[in-house]
Amino acid sequence: ISLGLVGSEMCIRDRFQISMIQNRRKFIKKSSLLAMGTGAAFLIPMDLLASMRRSVSPNDKIGVGLIGCNGMGFSDLSSMLKMSEIQVVALCDVDDSVLKKRTADLEKAGVKKPKLYKDYRKLLEDTDVDVVIIGTPDHWHCLQLSDAVKAGKDVYCEKPLANSIEECNLMLNSVQSSDRMVQIGQWQRSQPHFVDAIDFVHSGKLGEIRLAKAWAYQGWMGSIPVLPDSAAPAGVDYDMWLGPAPKKPFNTNRFHFNFRWYWDYAGGLMTDWGVHLMDYALYGMKANTPKSVMALGGKFAYPDDASETPDTLQTVYEYDGFSILWEHATGIDNGNYGRNHGISFIGNNGTLVLDRNGWEVIAEKDKMESITLQQNQGNGLDKHTVNFIEAVKSRDASKLKAPLKVGYDAALVCHMGNIAFKTGNRIYWDNYSGQFSDESSNALINAHYHNGWELPRG
Repeated sequence: ISLGLVGSEMCIRDRFQISMIQNRRKFIKKSSLLAMGTGAAFLIPMDLLASMRRSVSPNDKIGVGLIGCNGMGFSDLSSMLKMSEIQVVALCDVDDSVLKKRTADLEKAGVKKPKLYKDYRKLLEDTDVDVVIIGTPDHWHCLQLSDAVKAGKDVYCEKPLANSIEECNLMLNSVQSSDRMVQIGQWQRSQPHFVDAIDFVHSGKLGEIRLAKAWAYQGWMGSIPVLPDSAAPAGVDYDMWLGPAPKKPFNTNRFHFNFRWYWDYAGGLMTDWGVHLMDYALYGMKANTPKSVMALGGKFAYPDDASETPDTLQTVYEYDGFSILWEHATGIDNGNYGRNHGISFIGNNGTLVLDRNGWEVIAEKDKMESITLQQNQGNGLDKHTVNFIEAVKSRDASKLKAPLKVGYDAALVCHMGNIAFKTGNRIYWDNYSGQFSDESSNALINAHYHNGWELPRG
C-alpha cells in the first residue's frame, strides 16, 4: 500500500511539474513573441473583435486596404478594426492561401468579404480605399508607399522604412511634398511608459549621459536549415513577391517571415529590431546621424546555416560627447541587465533601463535615488493605430507619433550599421553631402532594382 501511495504521490507530483513546465514554456513563448513584436503577439480572437464593433454612419466610415496580409500587416489591420469606423475594403497578397485565411479570419470578426488583389497597383486604383496599410517585406516598402501617396492614399507603413538609404531618401521627399498622413509602425512611440522614460532622460536627473545602449538578444531564433530550391507553392505569384529584388529561384527560407535574414529583402536584426530600439536611443539622446560608425560581428551562433545576415553584431555610433552602442545576438536571451532587449542611458548619476515591460533607474552610489520598475501600461500598437486614424480624420500631420521622419532617422542609422559591417571599416558620414567619406561605403547607399521595376522618381 505504501508503495502504491508513494507511486501515486510521485505521479501527482510529476503531473504537477509537467504542467508547470508547460505553463512556463507557454509564458516564455508568449513573452518572446511580445518582445520580438511579431504579428502573433498582437492578434486577438476574431469573435471578440466582432463584439467590439458598432454600426456607424456611412459618412464616418474609413475604407482600408491591406497590402501584405501576413504577420504585422494583419495585426495592424486587426488593431484598426477595434475602431468601428474602419471598414475593410480590400486585401492584397501574392499568396492565395494567405488571402483565403485572412478572409476567413475577417468573417469571424463580422467583416464581409473584401475585394481581393494580388497586384498592389490594382488596390491603389480602388477609389473606396482611403487608407493603405503596407505589411510587405522591406524591399517593397519604397515603391508601395510612394505609389500609395501618389494615388492620394494615407498610409500606415510597417518598419523598417526601406531596404536602402537611397530608398529612405526618396520616400522622405515623396511624403514631405504631399499632404498625405503617413505613420511608420514604430509603435513604441505611442507606448506611455516609453514616453515617460524619455521624459525622465530629458529631465537631466541622470546627469551627463556618456553612453546609450540598445540591444536585442533573441533566444527564440534558431538555425535556418539549408533547404533546396523548389517550385513556388500553388497560388503564389512569386515574380510579384520578388518585385524589384534580384531574380532567384524560389526557396522556402527566403519566403514568409525568414526573408528578414537575406540582404536582397531586408537587413537582419539590425533593421528588424534595431529600428524599434535605436529609435528610442536616438530619441533619448536627441540625436540623428552619427559622425562615424564601426561594426564587428558575423555568423557565430549558426555559421553553416542558410541565413546571410549576421547573427551576432556590435555596432558603435560616434557623436559629439557620447556614443550609442547596438548589440544583437540570436540563440541566447541574456542581454544587458538580464533583459533580452532594451535601451539604457548611462549617466554620471545613474542608468535608466527601458524595455517593453517597463523602465527603472539604477542609481550611482550617493548620487540619486533608484527608481523601481515602472511597468508597461496598455497596448502600444492600439494606441499607435488610434493616433494614426486621429491624424487622418483631422488632417493634422503634427499629431502623428511616428511620422515618416521618425522612421527615416531610425532606418538611416541602422543601414549605416549594416554598411559598416559589410565594409569592415570605420566609416565617416558627411551630413552636408549625405554620403560617406569612402567610395566602398557610398556604393552600398543605393538601391538596385530588377525585373523591369524602377525606383520611384518625382
